[in-house]
Order: sequence, then structure tokens, then C-alpha cells
Amino acid sequence: MMPLVLGLLHITDVMHVQVLERLDHIIYDARLRATMPNTRDERIVIVDIDEKSLSRVGQWPWGRDKLAGLARELFERQQVAVLGFDVVFAESDSSSGLGTLEQLASGALKGQTGFREQLARLAPQLDYDGLFAQSLQGRPAVLGYYLTSDRQGRTQGMLPSPALTSEQLRGSPLRATSWNGFGSNIEKIAAAAPAAGFFNSITDADGVVRSLPLLAEHQGKYYESLALAMFRVAIGQPEVHPGFANPTPNGAFDTLRSVVLRQDGRSLELPVDERLAVLIPFRGPGESSGGSFRYISASDVLEGALGPAELRDAMVIVGSTAPGLLDLRVTPVGRAYPGVEAHANVLSGFMEGRSVVRPDYATAFDAAQLIAAGVLLAVALPLLSAAASVLLSISVVALLGGINAWLYIAYGLALPAATAITMSLMAFALNMGYGYFVESRSKRELAALFGTYVPPELVDEMVKQPDKYTMKATNREMTVMFCDMRGFTAMSEKMEPQELQALLNEVFSRLTQIIRNHRGTIDKYMGDCVMAFWGAPVETPDHAALAVQAALEMEQAVQEINKMHRDRNLPAIGIGIGLNTGLMCVGDMGSNMRRSYTVIGDAVNLASRLEGLSKHYGARVVASEATRVQSSRFTWQELDIVRVTGKTEPVQIHMPTTKTLLTLEHEQHTELSMWRCALVAYRAQDWSACGSLLERLSEIAPDKALYRLYSGRIAQRAGKERDPEWDSVTEFRAK
Repeated sequence: MMPLVLGLLHITDVMHVQVLERLDHIIYDARLRATMPNTRDERIVIVDIDEKSLSRVGQWPWGRDKLAGLARELFERQQVAVLGFDVVFAESDSSSGLGTLEQLASGALKGQTGFREQLARLAPQLDYDGLFAQSLQGRPAVLGYYLTSDRQGRTQGMLPSPALTSEQLRGSPLRATSWNGFGSNIEKIAAAAPAAGFFNSITDADGVVRSLPLLAEHQGKYYESLALAMFRVAIGQPEVHPGFANPTPNGAFDTLRSVVLRQDGRSLELPVDERLAVLIPFRGPGESSGGSFRYISASDVLEGALGPAELRDAMVIVGSTAPGLLDLRVTPVGRAYPGVEAHANVLSGFMEGRSVVRPDYATAFDAAQLIAAGVLLAVALPLLSAAASVLLSISVVALLGGINAWLYIAYGLALPAATAITMSLMAFALNMGYGYFVESRSKRELAALFGTYVPPELVDEMVKQPDKYTMKATNREMTVMFCDMRGFTAMSEKMEPQELQALLNEVFSRLTQIIRNHRGTIDKYMGDCVMAFWGAPVETPDHAALAVQAALEMEQAVQEINKMHRDRNLPAIGIGIGLNTGLMCVGDMGSNMRRSYTVIGDAVNLASRLEGLSKHYGARVVASEATRVQSSRFTWQELDIVRVTGKTEPVQIHMPTTKTLLTLEHEQHTELSMWRCALVAYRAQDWSACGSLLERLSEIAPDKALYRLYSGRIAQRAGKERDPEWDSVTEFRAK
């Protein structure tokens, strides 16, 4: 019954287990990718402010006269049904110089004959905001804006009318996303469009965008999203009404099950979760290559490259895929997914009557399936043979997964499954492990088995539950470290053997103690290299974070050792550390004559390769993306995307710092922000922008080898044309 109790504690948030939440996300993402239609919706077109447009028209923001021309082309010549903007026009456009001319007319040229009259004739053509507003007036246009939340509650621009009023909500608050500020469009433009919607998304705890809110709260009023606003305009602007889950208010908060659109006696329900959001029904991979929607470069529209009425009756969203405009998101179907396409997917789902939502009864459903499976296994497993127990456990897991998939495909319900499945597997594992050893004998054997492999502190912890541990090889997610001493060969040529031995013993003793203090297991010493791992034999949920902390303290310890060496006229040493988190095989391995408790696998090999890269990037610690994701409390600096020997897939590598994001000094925060921009420019092959940023970074941190490395790369590529085949991955062929 223990797995059942733990599962219930998790789903009721009494003892939240992040691993289970992450597993639910993994199951959802895999199911989403497996069921995507991968077809194009011809009704929706994305006009893309892409790199081509920025090159031909100019850097963003463009003059509103150009946007007016874009709108007129789409409405008049292309005859689109709806035009939405995934951008905000929060400031007036002064690029025409009209304001300067008006100042001259009231000042230095006040007495100039005819100047004011001539200015009055030219003003309508120079009022770019007015031109843009005129292009939207009386047409099915939907503006975009964003909601914010900060201490000051800053507001800018003009909000549209709320979609729901307090009178419609029975006086009860909702559990919607709530914001205290906004950045909206200037009044002249906002007043010209019939509708506007916010383009905020919801980022889950793992940094992935899976949901878009349909309604969000600001100062007690509820405003609609860009996708909902465009959909309403497309179908005749029906009224928005709340679809309550309960006929009467329930508790401190009310709950909406749907957003109801009513017009001419007809109703359409759009299901929402308790945050008034929907899961994005992705059609396929993002951008033009994904094939879900037609992408047209904004420059082609402005230049009249499309045939007359080529986009007739299409719903058009103007947005950007240019990395420099920062509208790319991490999603289940892509790590750099255009935000504009997320709105297009939701709009497409509305048009097809296809939606995915996590209903308000998801927790109750999870509890029901957990109790049903838990009670069945708790009663049946002790009575069955090993083979029957395996068959029953597999059947229960398959049934849970099958029901979950059926409800998702048939009804668009995204219900949790990870807790029930994990509980079933745990119940099976506990049943199979129970009774094989007498407790006292198990403890003695456990100490004998592991005492020579792991720190005594962990052995003391293991003997409290001896049935959980075995020397048999298993696959599990762990973190492994390779630490190599730099300059060892040169030292060995200059030092006597006894001196070298004493030096190695001193260094390894210090580093080993740090590893043990952070629950690490020493695997082996290999000359001037030490190998360790976290997560076995004692399962450690935060194994990656412990390994990173140990690596940072080892780096600090080496600096202290070198300080003592200088006082004793001993040579300085350096270290390079590689960290990787992943699935690896751990167990007692070797020959009949010599065995050891060790880890093997592709994830282990990658850690060894990363240690070798530390010198190349001038970083004492190099960690993989998998380690970074599971060590979010540290501040990280991305180094590169590499492909190492033995792996076909590229790997993102990072360097940790000793400070968290909250404790970074302003200069360090500026450096990291600037570096992220430099990487974006580098991968976009914008050598000029990247080079400029690297020059500034070199001034901030002149001793950092990383910036010199990238400056050298830029120097080699400067002047070369953009290579569409280049993926920015750095190849390392040597081991």
C-alpha cells in the first residue's frame, strides 16, 4: 500500500514529486507528437517578419507607413478574411519627422510665410500612425498586446474592452492567470481596430510552452487572447459568456469549464482548464519547413509579389520567426518554435472544433485510477506467482496507458497517467523484492557487498532498507563525473616519484572528500583522473545538482591547493571536469579475479568526452544539457552545441557558475545576457552582430578564453555568405 499512499500524497500536493510531474509531461509530449495530423491548414496564413524581410525592408520596428501598406495590400488586393498582429504598437512613430516640423512651425520658422500651410497639406501623409489606423478602420483587424506582472504594475497603451465583466461572473473570482500591468497599442491605432487580444503563453515548470490562456485577468476584468479574438471576428463577433462547471458558486473560487460564444440563438463551447487555458493542438513541427501553415515573407507582401486575391478569405497573422525579435519558444515539438505559430495552432483548432484541455476533474480522475490500480495490486500481487505478478502488472500498466490515450484521442482530454503507472511499477517491484532475504542477513550482506565500493555514510543509510539495494546491473538515470588533472605529464618529468605520489595523494584526498560530502560514489582512479557518479547505489533525486555543486567546490579547492603550492614552491595544478546526466548501466562488473561497482553506457562516454572539451573552451567544468536541466538552481553559461566521437546527435554544453541568478552582480548579469544574444547571432550567421557583441564581452571579461575562441571562429567566417546547410554544430572527431 506504500506506493498508493505516496501517489495520493503527490497528486494532492501534500508531497509533490517533481519527477512524476516531469514524467507526465514526457508522456503528454510523446502522445502529442504521435497524434499530430502533420497536415497544412490552408485557411490560416502567417505573414512572417523574417530575416529576409529585415534585410529588404530594414530593421524592426518598421515605419507605420510600411505597415499601412502591408494592411492595405492584405485587405484590398488580397481580400483576407481576418488580419491579426502578433506584435504590439506601444509607441508613436516619429520616423516621418512630422513632430520636428511642427516644432519648427511653432518656433524658429513661425514667421516663415507659407510654411505652416504647406505643413498642413503634408501632415496627413507624414502622420504614419494615422495612415496605419486608416488602413485598419472598419476592417476585420485584430491587434495584439501583452500582459505583464511586476511590482510597479506598469501600463502602456490602451486596452480593449474586456471579454467578460464582473456581472457575468456571479461575483466570484476565477483561477485564471492574473496580471497587474500591460503593454498595449497607442490609442490612435487601438481605436481603429474592432478587436485586440493578448499573446501571452503559459510556460510550465520545465520551461516548455504547452498552453495558451484564452482569458486572463487584469484588475478584476477578463480579457481575451489573440487567437480567441481572431476567431470571434472571423465568425461574426459573437458574445462571450462563462460556461460554469457548477450551477451555483462553489467555495472561494468559481470554476469555468468552457468559454461560450453566443450569437443569433446559437452557442459554441470552447473547453478550458481551471486557468482558463487550452493546450496547444500542434499540427506539426514549426516554421515553414514544418508544413502546418503557409508562411509568406512580409517583404513579399509589401513588394506585391503575390497574385491578386491569392489569400482571399484567409485568416492572416503577422508575426516573426527572426531570432533577433525574440518570439521563439521551447515547445513539445521544437526547441525554437515561433510564438506566432502557437496562436495559429489554437485558431486552427477552433476552426476544426478540435481542442485539447486538462479538465477540472483531472485530479479526481487521477485519484480514482490510482486507488483502483493500487488496491488491485496490493491485494492480488502477494497471492500470485512471479510470472502471474509480471503479467498482472503489465496488464494494469497497459490498461492505464490505453485509457489515457483513448480519452485524449477521442475526447481531447489530457489526463495524468504518470503517477498511476509509476505506482503500479513500484508495487510490482516491492512485491518481487520482499521476502527474498532475511532482514538481518540482508544487512550483513549489503555491508559486505557495497562496503568496498561506496562511502561508509551511504552504506549506513542503505542498511536501513536493505531490500532496496542489489549488486545486479540495472539501468537508471544518474550523473557521472570525469575529473582530469592538468599538467600532470610535465610535473611527472620534473618531480621525484615520492614527491609526485605525495602531490597526487594530497589532491585526490581533497577532491574525494568533496565528492563524498555530496553523496557521490568514487568509481575509480585512473592515473591523474578520478571518476565518480551520483544516483547509485542510493537513489538520489537531485543527483545532477549534487554533482554540479561538488564540481564547483572541487574547482575552488584546487585554487586553494595552488595557493599553498606557491608558498611551498610546488607546481600549480589545473583540473578539467566533465558532467553528464542520463541513462546508464550500474552494477558489479569485471572478471572473476577483479570486480568493481561501476557505471557504463553512452551517457558515461559522453561525460568523458566533455571533460576533454573543457580545455578547448577554457572552462574547468563542462556539463551537458541534461545535467543543466536538472540543476536549475545554478546559473549557467551555454558554451556550444557539439557533436563528439561516438554520438550522431548534437549535444548542448554549458558551464556552471557558483552564483544563482538572484545573486549575480549587474555586470555578470549583463555579460550572460549579452552572451546569449551573441550565440543567437552566431547561430543565425549574423557575423557582424556576433563580432560586435564579442568585442564588448572581451572588454568585460578579457581573460575568458571562450570569447577568444568564438572571435576566432567569426574571423574565419567573416565575409562569407550565409550557408543554409550550416547547423552551427561543432564537430570533435578526436576522443
